[in-house]
Amino acid sequence: MSPELISILALVAMFVVATFLPINMGLLALVGAFLVGTAVAGFETDDILGGFPGSLFVTLVGITYLFAIAQNNGTIDWLVRTAVRGVRGRVWLIPWVMFSVAALLTAVGAVSPAAVAILAPVALGIAAQYGISPLLMGLLIVHGAQAGGFSPISIYGSTVNDIVDSSGLPGDELVLFLSSLLFNLVVAVGLFLVLGGRRLMALRIDPTTGDAHDGDGNRVSVPGRSVPVRGHGGTEAATAQGGHALALSDGPGLTRDQGLTLVGLLALAVAAFGFDLDVGLVAVTVAVVLALLSPASQKGAVDKVAWSTVLLVGGVVTYVAVLQEMGTIDYVGTTVSDLGAPLLVALLLCFVGGIVSAFASSTAILAATIPLAVPFLLAGEVGAVGLIAALAVSSTMVDVSPFSTNGALVLANAQGVDRDAFYRQLLLYGAAVVVLAPVATWLVLVVPGWL
Repeated sequence: MSPELISILALVAMFVVATFLPINMGLLALVGAFLVGTAVAGFETDDILGGFPGSLFVTLVGITYLFAIAQNNGTIDWLVRTAVRGVRGRVWLIPWVMFSVAALLTAVGAVSPAAVAILAPVALGIAAQYGISPLLMGLLIVHGAQAGGFSPISIYGSTVNDIVDSSGLPGDELVLFLSSLLFNLVVAVGLFLVLGGRRLMALRIDPTTGDAHDGDGNRVSVPGRSVPVRGHGGTEAATAQGGHALALSDGPGLTRDQGLTLVGLLALAVAAFGFDLDVGLVAVTVAVVLALLSPASQKGAVDKVAWSTVLLVGGVVTYVAVLQEMGTIDYVGTTVSDLGAPLLVALLLCFVGGIVSAFASSTAILAATIPLAVPFLLAGEVGAVGLIAALAVSSTMVDVSPFSTNGALVLANAQGVDRDAFYRQLLLYGAAVVVLAPVATWLVLVVPGWL
């Protein structure tokens, strides 16, 4: 049996074990990286550990630590109140605001994980307060980030367009951009309808009292939303799930710590989007500065870092790096390209891009799969513009996977959920996208051009 096939079977075995036993798959993946890397590929330890995603580790730790501090000092609650007032109590608009902001940020050049890292903690905090499905909120943020991700000035868009130009292939920047935008928008609409969006459309939240009313003006209960209760000397609010208090009335203004936290969050956004600095390192820096200025606000914040998620993602990405280093990814791509049937090859290339990208960097996968398809495309048997767009969408829509940076950020910042159950939901949805996205993009973008 070839080393490449052994490495693939080992990955399948990890999924099976992690599905039926309560073992963190990151641990299984680290063991797999060690055994396959040393016994099968003959790698040294440094080669194996060199694939550990240090940047992603810092991003997950930094973002969750920073927003734990923001939650401790009440900044998240202030942002929740502001968001509800901004949409005039129409809770159903909040997921779409987050979708639109994420799309705008990536369209003007922000890295997709940076946009998700900024929006996910606040958006998922709002979801926990107002009974919005955290799965709905998280997925709309990720799909929003991917919707704008292929504009001509975006990271993804410029990467693909440069590869197309240097390969001498015909390209169309507008088709590429609109393909990603429309596919992600259609999926987002479907998710909204399936994951409780229609129920949210009938609700209105009074931003002054925090009361929820249906379309007929009747007061209703919203699971997880803060409801008024009488406290010492006035009206307070406590979540229906027993969480920390959240007053929705005007209340006191911003405290010193909250003001400093907002300045820190703004600095994070400017540094990440304006100066292209690493979002994880900037987040850690901002969090440490806030901790120094107000030590009490960071009490217990380190314990709120999503360590299980960090381990899960770090282990799986390390194993995929071993696969890439030993040539398994190239082996799969070459095998697919040698089949000969044009439409089948096009479909399988989309599957390769989607499956691998669910675990690894989408930018890296785009840079790998499109060159694999160049000889095939130059033969003219399949339209280059359609297949390139299909490859691009298939390789990025799967970033909802909990093993990708975007999916991991959603998993790490979800509030008021059973994290294991939420992980399984993201995993099942990610698996569905891996199967359906290549088929859908192939049918819409590739088949009509071939016929």
